[in-house]
Formats: sequence, structure tokens, C-alpha cells
Amino acid sequence: MAALGSPARTLRGLLRELRYMNAATGRPYRDTAAYRYLMKAFRAHRVTSEKLCRAQHELHFQAATYLCLLRSVRQHVALHQEFHGKGERSVEESAGLVGLTLPQQPGGKGWEP
Repeated sequence: MAALGSPARTLRGLLRELRYMNAATGRPYRDTAAYRYLMKAFRAHRVTSEKLCRAQHELHFQAATYLCLLRSVRQHVALHQEFHGKGERSVEESAGLVGLTLPQQPGGKGWEP
């Protein structure tokens, strides 16, 4: 099993992702059901006096996996918005993207004198 880091760090990461998601709506992230669920679950699975607390490790692993998913989705959306095509471009626009210009036809639109 890979090192997960501390549960507090994972919780802070999850709360940060909640803030990113709620930034668009303008609502405080502490008013969401996801925040209340996370806090309740992490409080219920605190490290106890037991030497090995399987439920606490299981919750931490699931939380770290979910954090990875949320970060990946956010980064995917950002990359998609930045590099997504804008539709079909004209020949002049495509030439301009690579630094070329099309030759001008003499006499205006056509080759007529």
C-alpha cells in the first residue's frame, strides 16, 4: 500500500476541493451536505487507543482516492477549456496560426483584368 500521508492533510485537501467547487455558486462550502458528511465521518473514525484501527485506515484510503478523483476532474476541466477546439477555422485563420500569410490576388477578387 502506498503512503497516504496524514488524515488531516487528506481532509484539508478535500475541503480545498469543496471550496473550488462552491466558488462558482458563491455559497459557503460549510453549508453543504458534503462538508457535514466529511466532518462527521472523519470525527467518527479518529485514531483510538487501539493499536490498529482498520476502519480508520479504510476511511483514509477511500478519502485519499476520492481526493485524487476530484483533483483530476478539476484539472481535466481546466485543460479542456484551455485547449478545446473553437470549431472549424477559415484558411486565413489557420495560416495565421502558424505565422503564414496567403498571397493576395492581383486586381481584387478574381483574375479578371
